[in-house]
Amino acid sequence: MNIIKLLIISLTVVITSLSVRAIDLEFYFPVAVGGGAAQAIEKFAEDYTKLNPDVNVKAVFTGSYTDTDTKFLTACKSGTAPATSVMIAVTIFKYIDEECVMAWDDILTQDEIDNWIGGFYPAFMANGQVDGKTYGIPFQRSTPVLYYNKDAFRAAGLDPENPPKTWDEQLEVAKKLTIKDSDGNVSQYGIRIPSAGFPYWLFSAIVYGNGGKIMNDNGTETYINSPEAIEALERLVALSTTEGVMRPGILEWGSTPQAFFEGQTAMMWTTTGNLTNVRNNAPFDWGVAFIPGIKQFGAPVGGGNFYLSIDTTEEEQQATKDFVKWITEPKQSVAWTKATGYVAPRAETWESDEMKEFLKEFPYPAVARDQLEYAGPEFSTYEQPKTVSIFNRALEAAVAGEKDPKTALLEAHAEIDKILKDYR
Repeated sequence: MNIIKLLIISLTVVITSLSVRAIDLEFYFPVAVGGGAAQAIEKFAEDYTKLNPDVNVKAVFTGSYTDTDTKFLTACKSGTAPATSVMIAVTIFKYIDEECVMAWDDILTQDEIDNWIGGFYPAFMANGQVDGKTYGIPFQRSTPVLYYNKDAFRAAGLDPENPPKTWDEQLEVAKKLTIKDSDGNVSQYGIRIPSAGFPYWLFSAIVYGNGGKIMNDNGTETYINSPEAIEALERLVALSTTEGVMRPGILEWGSTPQAFFEGQTAMMWTTTGNLTNVRNNAPFDWGVAFIPGIKQFGAPVGGGNFYLSIDTTEEEQQATKDFVKWITEPKQSVAWTKATGYVAPRAETWESDEMKEFLKEFPYPAVARDQLEYAGPEFSTYEQPKTVSIFNRALEAAVAGEKDPKTALLEAHAEIDKILKDYR
């Protein structure tokens, strides 16, 4: 009897020790519970855990990027941060400054640095690397693109397969697409470029398309006082003032797709992350094109990266690395693009048979990929919440007619420069 008891106790100890060795890999993900993105992430976690029963992957849905940022920093300071988190790429300097993330290079082999890190599109890595080290692994990445209503083009006598390529062409097309009644009331505007939510992001596309830059690579200086930036804002404001092809006032980011669906605007600028939304909800024939530029094509990249928490064990680091490498493989990456419209961040994904078959059915995700050739980094500096808030307020003041574009940007630049000078 004693021998049997000893065997039972020994077996219990073995089972318990095996359970203890299983790694709980928690990661924060910026989405509200529910929806296609959440369902896709939950399936990824489930599939990975089945393939790796010694790792328990749990996705914690943390709301918006801002909500996720707050929760992550709070967890970091209390020593309870998850092993990894998907957070907006532009906050990279803040996480480094707060000593909450570590460089992926510290846990990668040279072969992984060369062939895994080296396999991501350089445009996406611009917001993921600092001083030659990689802190952010691209995952849900995007660029803004031009969405246009092909039926509206046909009704206006325009070629639906020939969207505008330059700013001037966009303006002329927008004039033809703007519909007014005899009293001058507009039922359909030609274009809509949101000016609330993420105004700095879409505005950056105009600056890049005007041959300008918005900040340096070190996050310590901005160029929003440049002639290229000032002209870009003057052109944006003119769409709703002197040109009358865009609804006046502040235009909300979140309501822009609905305005497009309802025919309030025939063209809109928004993220490729809306591709699936538009595909599912647009009640008309539609298309996607590069952002038209004043002098050239140009667009900022955007979206979120995987960050590695600094307070992790070696075992957790290796499990996290394996999970992030797996989720960015072609099979998972194609599934993510299908579910959301985000741009697959590695060239090998676009070369896969599954992606090629998907693009035959739905070619528009490739537009954003091709636009990466002309893309620049998203506005990102030290003290990011402060600097981007100042930038956004300046843009909104100009759009609302409270300040002229030049004054708004010069004042914003001077205010931001006071913050950043200590980091130079």
